Amino acid sequence: MGNFLEPIFLGLIQGLTEFLPISSSAHLRIAGEFFNTPVDPGATFTAITQIGTELAVLLYFRREILSILRSLLRYVTTRNLEPDGRLGLLIIVGTLPIVIFGFLGQETIRSTFRSLWLIATVLIVFGLILGAADRFGRSEKKIDQLNARDAILYGLAQSLALIPGVSRSGATIAMGRIMGYDRVTALRYSFLLALPAVFASGFFELYKAVNEATPTGGYSLVDTGIATVVAFVVGYLMIAWLLKFVSTKSFMPFVVYRVFLGSLVLFLLSQGMINA
Repeated sequence: MGNFLEPIFLGLIQGLTEFLPISSSAHLRIAGEFFNTPVDPGATFTAITQIGTELAVLLYFRREILSILRSLLRYVTTRNLEPDGRLGLLIIVGTLPIVIFGFLGQETIRSTFRSLWLIATVLIVFGLILGAADRFGRSEKKIDQLNARDAILYGLAQSLALIPGVSRSGATIAMGRIMGYDRVTALRYSFLLALPAVFASGFFELYKAVNEATPTGGYSLVDTGIATVVAFVVGYLMIAWLLKFVSTKSFMPFVVYRVFLGSLVLFLLSQGMINA
């Protein structure tokens, strides 16, 4: 595609929405309907551009991630489990559910889950769930209180993000708030938990796109690469902003936005103004 404006715009959307609890995959799917030639960017394009935003997480949390990796290596050699190594193991445990469900539901993710009727409904429903969890959740636990049970529940919540409209961060934040973690802790663990699954999915889809000519929603690999770079830059800026935002404010503005966007999409679909 010779027009680079579309991939730049999609990369901007990916970077802006990946870490907000409003679903980046839903926004990419919705945005495609408003281009001159309506197009669904597709699961492959979405997964590859998420590499950019996860690279932003690696850069932003590089010291914390390096500490976790060093602690895990020391645990392998000394069998002494330090707090950072324990967190690393719990991230691995929390990653297992989405690996299992993602593998089993590949075809459904690429087809049924791309329906805008479903996406709009999920935006509203999970927006209300996030609102209730944030409103009534206790803010008692910190990340050093994370245990295997909580990690698995976080992982099950992350698995719901295989459905566009749920939001990976939204689902894990809601679960964290339900379990009693404060907002910043829930958000930070959400960032770290996403790394293994998103990188695995992104590079797997990139491999298929390069070696098996898997379509990337009508966009070339160059277009997809441009979107990924834009997503990286914008995503890095969004991490810093969001951590500062949630330290003093609730997630309610995102809840209102989700309900509004979902309702708007349902209205446009009902009027035949966009295609499902």
